[in-house]
Amino acid sequence: MKASTNLSTAGHGGSADARRWLALCVLLAGTLLPPLDFFIVNVALPAIQADLQATPSLAQLVVSVYAAAYAVTLILGGRLGDLYGRKRMFIAGMLGFGAASALCGCAPSPGVLVAGRLLQGISAAVMAPQSLASIHAIFPAGEKARALGMYGATFGAASVAGQLLGGVLVSADLFGLGWRAAFLINLPVIALAIPAAIAWVRDSRAEQAARLDVVGALLLAAGLLALVVPLIEGRERGWPAWCVGVLALAPPLLLAFWRCEQRQERGGGAPLVPPSALASTGLRRSLAASFFFYTLAPFFLVFAVYEQAGLGHDALSAGLAVLPLGIGFLLGPFSSAAVTRRLGADTAAFALGLEVVGVLAVAGLAWVDAPGWLPAPLFLIGLGQGMALPALVRLNVDQVDARWAGLAAGLVNATLQISAAVSTAIIGGLFFALSSRGTGPGAVKAAFPVALLAIGAGLGLAAVLSRKARARP
Repeated sequence: MKASTNLSTAGHGGSADARRWLALCVLLAGTLLPPLDFFIVNVALPAIQADLQATPSLAQLVVSVYAAAYAVTLILGGRLGDLYGRKRMFIAGMLGFGAASALCGCAPSPGVLVAGRLLQGISAAVMAPQSLASIHAIFPAGEKARALGMYGATFGAASVAGQLLGGVLVSADLFGLGWRAAFLINLPVIALAIPAAIAWVRDSRAEQAARLDVVGALLLAAGLLALVVPLIEGRERGWPAWCVGVLALAPPLLLAFWRCEQRQERGGGAPLVPPSALASTGLRRSLAASFFFYTLAPFFLVFAVYEQAGLGHDALSAGLAVLPLGIGFLLGPFSSAAVTRRLGADTAAFALGLEVVGVLAVAGLAWVDAPGWLPAPLFLIGLGQGMALPALVRLNVDQVDARWAGLAAGLVNATLQISAAVSTAIIGGLFFALSSRGTGPGAVKAAFPVALLAIGAGLGLAAVLSRKARARP
């Protein structure tokens, strides 16, 4: 099933693309927008609910429908780039994201806003994987760690800037737009990025044309929806019967998808996720490491509750308290390249070890009620997270053929999104179950270290798996 490619030969011993650093700037814009939009809208949600008179459940859909659509279509988005050209899909995704942002910014009702968020999530899933796959294709091996460091730093920038920018845009009320500016701010970025992508980004894809696996795409979308939607909505709604029923459908749907892919490949077809691409034990372990890496996702939720309900701080103080973690996340990726030169494939394990130390230190300080010492371990968590992300990304992508770079990018991103939903449901559920058993701040303070121990266990498992998952030379 080996296919020839017209990929840039940068990563395989040929001449490097002279425009690769300019292209990277454009690609990172496509990396920044999806998480930035998630964080901005979280901050703007109260203003949206008040202005559109949305019910709490409908307001929650503004967040959850975007997260679900993004997670469900990431693998499909990555595969589309492999088949039809990553530059083409990047531009198409960016155009769709811009149109959806305009629809959200002009939405006259909550229903229209939810529809716009659905389209945003799908467009983001088409756009985002092309950035990672294109970096893999156009950068020489000696520069790839630096490029991936900048890729990882972009996520850190999105997490910090999203929360700050959302608050600034809503409170500034630019041109009387209020919360709508949180969506419309995407348009000038996209208007600049699309012409730059046309001029600077080099296209790459599998040379042999293949038809899209429609049946596989539908089965995968159905299976992931059945998994992700209940996990996102279940805790918020108290786990109604429909959530449990839909969640029970996920395993048979995903099993049917896998059997369909096996039949396709045996018959000489072009499956959406070729089983042979996942034959590598190292790739399976690195994907598992990526899954447990994002057990940190519920930390932001439980930390915010601990700061406000446990320590009695206001929302602004709680937001500022997590700032050391954001700073560490911004700096971590820039350290990743230097550490990679010394540790190679063990960089991810080392960085995850830093996170474990930081999480356990926060748990210990919370247990002895010494919150004044939290900034240092919070910075350590962010530093490890920022360093581990590009290292894990490379660990995954380097273990597949270049023709499957888009697939690998989609798999990594989808794994992270699904992990965020699963870990938030499980660890967040544990935290709220424990904190509800008592009364007052003391119950929250007691539940917080337990949740952190669960997060630390997940990160420790990620470190072990990444240590065993050796990237190919």
